[in-house]
Amino acid sequence: MYFENREEAGKKIADLVIKYRYDNCIVVALSDGAVIVGEQIAMSLHCLLTMLLIEEIDVPGEGVSFGGVSSSGSFTYNGRFSTGELEDYLGEYHSYLDQQKREAFEKINRLLGDGGIIDNDMLRDRIVILVSDGFNSGSSLDVAADFIKPIRIKKLVIVAPVASIPAVDKMHIIADELLVLDVKSNFMGVNHYYNQNIIPSHEDTIDKIRKIILNWK
Repeated sequence: MYFENREEAGKKIADLVIKYRYDNCIVVALSDGAVIVGEQIAMSLHCLLTMLLIEEIDVPGEGVSFGGVSSSGSFTYNGRFSTGELEDYLGEYHSYLDQQKREAFEKINRLLGDGGIIDNDMLRDRIVILVSDGFNSGSSLDVAADFIKPIRIKKLVIVAPVASIPAVDKMHIIADELLVLDVKSNFMGVNHYYNQNIIPSHEDTIDKIRKIILNWK
């Protein structure tokens, strides 16, 4: 399945989650691109929109994710690693990983600037709709799950226009409900599934989040 843009994908998902229109919901986007998808959902459900920034760190030269850093500064390892694999990687790349963690957190802080930091109280006792514009691996889901775990929420719903099979497998473990419009056995990268890949600046994205209530339908 291909989409004209992220707005179209968001509208398709919004039509399928309209059952939550009168529940206490919040949409949590995992990237600037996910905010475009999530905006359509939040407008339809008349709910808040926020963003949890995640920076993934890859194993050098292997195309495999170590895990990711969230805007809280915490790091979550890729849950697909066995104990032995993780110990081997840490033994070989310990210094590299420490440096990448620092750089990732610094990048998140630069992106956040003065706004956009997710507030735990915003999620408490709500149905949390976690949205991505495309899940390639389950690493970002591991990070998001670790972030949400200490917070008392009513339900975790994970949605995405497109996702890989490993990502969907991870969703089944951590989500109360999941909705993916298309599952790919050979994931080609998020942008591949959109004819238009126009994503506003991060500043414009933060402004969009702040003004979401004005755009409720």
